[in-house]
Amino acid sequence: MGDILGAQWRKSTYSTDNGNCVEVASNLPSLVAVRDSKTPTTPALLLPPAEWSTFLTGLKTGTLDT
Repeated sequence: MGDILGAQWRKSTYSTDNGNCVEVASNLPSLVAVRDSKTPTTPALLLPPAEWSTFLTGLKTGTLDT
């Protein structure tokens, strides 16, 4: 899907210091990369920006299927 070299990872401002965080890199062309901050060397989840936006909207509105 894409190359994540040069990814600039960031944690949510809502993250706590307990290490249970998700990091996101949204500076990559045509994709958003997501990874677990506890295991940064494992493969990242790569999503097209539209799918990431849909996911975030579902989180914010509480409409994600579980």
